[in-house]
Amino acid sequence: MGAIDSHVTDEEIRSALDAAHVPSLLLALVHLTGDLSLIRGDIRPAPEFLSDAQDGVPDEAQARARQLAFDVLVAARDSAQELPGDPDDAALVEMMAYLTGQQVAPEYLEFLTAELAMRGEDAYAQPALESVSRQARQQLKVIIIGAGMSGILTAIRLQEAGIPFEIIEKNADVGGTWYENTYPGCRVDSGNHVYSYSFRPKDWPQYFSSQPVLREYFADAADAYGLREHIRFRTEVLSATLDESHGLWRVSVRDAHGVESELSAHAVVSAVGQLNRPKMPDLPGVGSFVGPCFHSARWQHDVDLSGKRVGVIGTGGSAFQFVPHLAEVAEQVTVFQRTAPWVVLNDQYFAEVPDGVHWLMKHIPFYAKWFRFSVFWKSAEGLLASVTADEGWNRPEESVGEANAVLRQQLLDAMREQLGDDDELMRLCTPDYPPGAKRALIDDGRWFRTLQRENVVLHGDGIESICERGIIDAQGREHHFDVLIYGTGFSASDFLTPMRIHGVGGVELHQQWNGDPRAFKGISFPGFPNLFCCYGPNTNIVVNSSIIFFSECEVRYILGCLAELAARGPGTLMDVRQDVHDAYNERIDAGNAQMAWGQSTVNTWYKNSAGRITQNWPFRLIDFWQQCRQPDVADYRFSRGG
Repeated sequence: MGAIDSHVTDEEIRSALDAAHVPSLLLALVHLTGDLSLIRGDIRPAPEFLSDAQDGVPDEAQARARQLAFDVLVAARDSAQELPGDPDDAALVEMMAYLTGQQVAPEYLEFLTAELAMRGEDAYAQPALESVSRQARQQLKVIIIGAGMSGILTAIRLQEAGIPFEIIEKNADVGGTWYENTYPGCRVDSGNHVYSYSFRPKDWPQYFSSQPVLREYFADAADAYGLREHIRFRTEVLSATLDESHGLWRVSVRDAHGVESELSAHAVVSAVGQLNRPKMPDLPGVGSFVGPCFHSARWQHDVDLSGKRVGVIGTGGSAFQFVPHLAEVAEQVTVFQRTAPWVVLNDQYFAEVPDGVHWLMKHIPFYAKWFRFSVFWKSAEGLLASVTADEGWNRPEESVGEANAVLRQQLLDAMREQLGDDDELMRLCTPDYPPGAKRALIDDGRWFRTLQRENVVLHGDGIESICERGIIDAQGREHHFDVLIYGTGFSASDFLTPMRIHGVGGVELHQQWNGDPRAFKGISFPGFPNLFCCYGPNTNIVVNSSIIFFSECEVRYILGCLAELAARGPGTLMDVRQDVHDAYNERIDAGNAQMAWGQSTVNTWYKNSAGRITQNWPFRLIDFWQQCRQPDVADYRFSRGG
């Protein structure tokens, strides 16, 4: 069969092309024809974070591109031609530059080649495993804590590597945050075509899918790889203690019946995430409200909100999503805001993926791959300069540099367009910190439309306390409610809690951190050999790519560590050197100090109680991909137990 199915009709092709992302389409045509002149003309994108769905390609140029594509696809169908040879490195560099609108550093070439999988590559494979016999790998045992996105990913990769594992999951099913968060409107704020495993693409129904779709995706992955038989559900890890004499971790667990037991493994991988423990605000009177009261992450679906007066504390990501739904049914919704969020408008946020795009992703070779890379670039690397500080910039309360100031004005202009002449709402919705200092929220304008409803009030004067009947604001005024909902986020800096982790010499990890969690590459901790972490300190993202990217990089690195352990035999302990760990964290701190989130004094969950950025990665995503390719044994000390 040729590159294009011979049974496809002209009408199918034209209909699909109407919905195409033109830059991705033209790059797919290069693969079909080998003709780089297709991207050397005047049909060129100018992608920006806030650009339209076609990345600035004018309507007239889009029409020409679609006609050109129609001619190419029809010719490919009618001639039953096979794909020409793969583009060479120079061609790929040119293709990347076309899609991104800028010259791309050479180190992206290997990453892109693997992402496109033109030769069957796996961008996150661990070649070091190939040098270790399967028998040696089978002698290891790994305990994974958590069956969310990272835990499932770790299990899949361990299964492929032939390394035995067991997963401990406190919930009744897989999915992690997508199992626990069921509030109305819950959905992902990263484009779904990058928020998915690289090896398991999905023809997503929406560009940003809802919680039920995401939960199903991870559940299906667990089923497809037969992971459930390896999972202890409704079981919580109480502690993990290093047995130095035997080179093992002893893991204490408690099941749903309250029965405690001990498991052992040669290595432990924590995949509990950062946003897994709801945080209540530090306000007087919390718990005194006499009506229904709950956190958004523990939504009480049996509470009927119809016709009720509802108070909401918080305007973070969760409240941003559930408040518009509340406003549709409640008599009155009063939202108490501490800090206004920056809002990035995206017309596709609630949009269904058109049938034509589904067709293109299924039938046109490399269209889906280039579209994925486009989303990756615009939401990550392409935005990094806009949140990086300029030396000598003197307006830190507004922006941290020239590019950041331009981004700020773009966001303000979009906000003004939504709010019209409502100056008071504009004042309340305008952040007093630079874009990027806190996580921006994605929306199509629904939030601003909700705030303009007659039954919705945005309150920005602060809260003094919670009382029996509602909330007393900072002006001493009492607000009465039937229901109170906390949209106050999570205890993000309390990594690996509430578990107690005892390493070399019985030292407890949280006591060692003393409120300032750090790790080497976000993965390893000195004094805690063979303990690895996904989504650990300083592996979060601000510019809005996909956290799954980070997890795939981390798991590749962990597999490299496990390959070392397997090669050296069971009982081997692999402990990151303190000096290596400290030097790495100095570099991370210096990098964060140059970013909007490190420059601003705004309150944010990115920081710990001392004000240090404990969450964020400050460099390019390609830098993280490269540093996690495989461990350098010189960074570690090896010893033997038993």
